[in-house]
Amino acid sequence: MKRFVMAALGGTAAGILLTTQIAGPLIAQENANNASVYEQLDLFGDIFERIRGNYVEEVDEAALIEAAINGMLTSLDPHSSYLPPRDYDTMQVQTRGEFGGLGIEVTQEEGFVRVITPMDDTPAMEAGVEAGDFITHVDGEALLGLTLEQSVDLMRGPVGSEIVITVVREEVDEPFDITIVRDRIRLTAVRTRLEGNTAILRVSTFNDQTYPNLQEGLEELVTEVGGLENLDGVVLDLRNNPGGLLTQAIRVSDAFLEQGEIVSTRGREPGDGERFNATPGDLIEGRPVVVLINGGSASASEIVAGALQDHRRAVVVGTNSFGKGSVQTVMPLQGEGAMRLTTSLYYTPSGRSIQALGVAPDILVEQREPVEVSDEDQPLRTEASLRGSLQNSTLTEDEIRQLEEEQAVAEATAELRNQDYQLAYAIDILTGLNALAPGSQ
Repeated sequence: MKRFVMAALGGTAAGILLTTQIAGPLIAQENANNASVYEQLDLFGDIFERIRGNYVEEVDEAALIEAAINGMLTSLDPHSSYLPPRDYDTMQVQTRGEFGGLGIEVTQEEGFVRVITPMDDTPAMEAGVEAGDFITHVDGEALLGLTLEQSVDLMRGPVGSEIVITVVREEVDEPFDITIVRDRIRLTAVRTRLEGNTAILRVSTFNDQTYPNLQEGLEELVTEVGGLENLDGVVLDLRNNPGGLLTQAIRVSDAFLEQGEIVSTRGREPGDGERFNATPGDLIEGRPVVVLINGGSASASEIVAGALQDHRRAVVVGTNSFGKGSVQTVMPLQGEGAMRLTTSLYYTPSGRSIQALGVAPDILVEQREPVEVSDEDQPLRTEASLRGSLQNSTLTEDEIRQLEEEQAVAEATAELRNQDYQLAYAIDILTGLNALAPGSQ
């Protein structure tokens, strides 16, 4: 028994010694790290006081601290930032679908402001701003050296006021000015229309109204074609869609999926991740879907494209998307402001991160510029056009009427192909998929 007690005591002593040997250096290291942080904070306080006391002009202390906070956040990545009360209010209004401004989504690259995309039917789009443009000056004031928020502030102003932005565009040799009149931006999240029996769902942003607009618009189109059995399929147009709410991206993806993962997020710690899965119910009951994307498709629109692509629920057509695969969490702070902090990356169902890579289309289709076309440009050379050719007298009146209707459809298709080549290509794909579907005539 004494030996057992002595062995137990020896084991306890060894355990204490081992714990001391391991924990001691760790605690010392943590204390050293904390001491270093406190020294840096003391350094910050020292610099702040010297600025207050010695700068050539009196400083706005609140603005100085705000700039320091924003500098700390923007040094992390282009999407982390401090939102003072006014900007926080503006952001909340934007998610509801209405705000004042030019109508562009921007980011910052190496100190320059880059246009992700102009939004549909906004002053910026009407003035000719394009995705990929770099804005170097606003009303003659250089943006280089300013934070993204400061640059955006310069572009804001009263509705109806005029602004001149200086733009650098890749294929243009010299910078040039664009004059824009500020307006109240009312975003229609989803616009719907029919091309033949194909439903075109143009999703321009992901705000609180996106899924309700999509569901309602799709139901109206199904009624218009006389029922779901007459619908050839859906083109989900996400071109130049800068993203928005993750929740809405999940709901739009779920609208066309019966089951399976839609997206997952992974943060710094293993336990920080989340997975979002589809629920039973497909709004179009398995009919084919084509998703259109381009370099202006970012964030939430990439989630939708990636989910439908990975599940082989849709054919993705267009050009490579923007590649914003990070998730920002908005954290309210004291003083009615907020902090937007990148907290995780999102992953498509197959486990791929598209951060800085984007979604690659299944079929690469570049957009073409419209051209002026007249009947004289391409004269039709057919048997019927030959002088003295025999006429086909076997056709009934109904068959002649059907041929005329088909000719009208062909002409409308040619016009669409000239005006929007990518969309016409997407409709062609749906037509082919329907022709190969079981039971098709």
